[in-house]
Amino acid sequence: MTSTQWFMLVGGLLLAMGLTASILKRSPITSAIIYLAVGVLVGPTVLDLFHFNPLKESALLESLTEVAVLISLFSAGVKMPVPFSFTRWRSPILLATVSMTITVVMVAEFAYYVLGMPLGAGVLLGAIVAPTDPVLATDVQIRHPGDHDQLRFTLTCEAGMNDGSAFPFVILGMGLLGLQDPGDFGMKWILMDVLWATLSGVTIGVVAGVALAHVGWKLRSKPHKHELMDDFLGLGLIGVVYGLTVMVNGWGFLAVFFAAVALRQTELKLAKAAQDAFDGGKTQQSVRADANARPELEPPQTVSEGSLVFKEHLERLSEVVLVLLIGGTLYLNSWTWEAVGLALFLFVIVRPISVFVGLFSTNTTWRIRGMTGWFGVRGIGSLYYLMYAIENGLPEALSLQLIQLTLIVVTLSILLHGTSVKPLMGLFWRRGKQRSIP
Repeated sequence: MTSTQWFMLVGGLLLAMGLTASILKRSPITSAIIYLAVGVLVGPTVLDLFHFNPLKESALLESLTEVAVLISLFSAGVKMPVPFSFTRWRSPILLATVSMTITVVMVAEFAYYVLGMPLGAGVLLGAIVAPTDPVLATDVQIRHPGDHDQLRFTLTCEAGMNDGSAFPFVILGMGLLGLQDPGDFGMKWILMDVLWATLSGVTIGVVAGVALAHVGWKLRSKPHKHELMDDFLGLGLIGVVYGLTVMVNGWGFLAVFFAAVALRQTELKLAKAAQDAFDGGKTQQSVRADANARPELEPPQTVSEGSLVFKEHLERLSEVVLVLLIGGTLYLNSWTWEAVGLALFLFVIVRPISVFVGLFSTNTTWRIRGMTGWFGVRGIGSLYYLMYAIENGLPEALSLQLIQLTLIVVTLSILLHGTSVKPLMGLFWRRGKQRSIP
């Protein structure tokens, strides 16, 4: 396909989706399924108008997926409805650590014993398909910053953290393949790739988010009353935090997510402090009357809210392009029993077991555990880790095998989770009282 034809295809698809948005909301399928179907139609499976080769275009796909994941992580972080505390965040933390580790181990065993892959390749495959996706899982994630639903909070927070917690296992798999140096007895991997990379990423993210929140709040408040460009501030925070964290060998995905969380929660604290100082014991009616009479007393707009809408639009656009490319990579012979078996093993056995073990010590209800155990959407994050490994020296034969397995896992996740999310979520809310974050 020429660039002109690509413009027409993507533009026509965007027009169609924009005009039928209300119909799509009522339909039992997600938008990702439509993008995938169009990609399969114009790709080598049906019309063969174009074929995207992930191996030859690994650098391009790595950059595209990297940007998409970063934007999605920022959007997820600024929608976190509650500040960090171990009590409230315990479940997603366990999912992003304990459940993540169990998933990698079980997939590695499947790859080693069933698929006959080397142990290092099995660990790498487990790390690639283990993280849940913040890009394609929008229908099961927090909808807006005031959404306190516990199920959506758990799934969103897990996706925000495990895109970073999967990285140590990617490095471990590459180390077992001889592409990285894990050090004697794995000490370099433990100290640098697990402890240092994680702590530095979280620390840089939190410090940067808090700092931007205070600077933005001060500039918008009296006497400065500066006009700020929230979209630029949000993108700038992503770029600076990610670049700085990668420079010090930290996990940039974790840094961006926690920078967004810190930005949002700090702004909420500043707004509450300003409101408490302004109220001075007044009734809510008198506070609203004063705010209406004197608009300058209202708290200034926050960076997190001002940049969120723009980030969500970028997130949707990246979803269109990347899912189209996924459809354009598939051939009929891509659907092997090994690839389909891996996907079903991951969705039906590994994910539920890892979730139930990870949340065993929590007071999470069985209904929420069951829903969390099914909705482990795999997507763009998995593609990024795969392209990262390829760009860092993964042998071609193994690259082709992992590409096929990963693409089928992502494709089946789009289909199975995309067709079940609306019916199951609707049933979940009809059958039981909506549970809020404690």
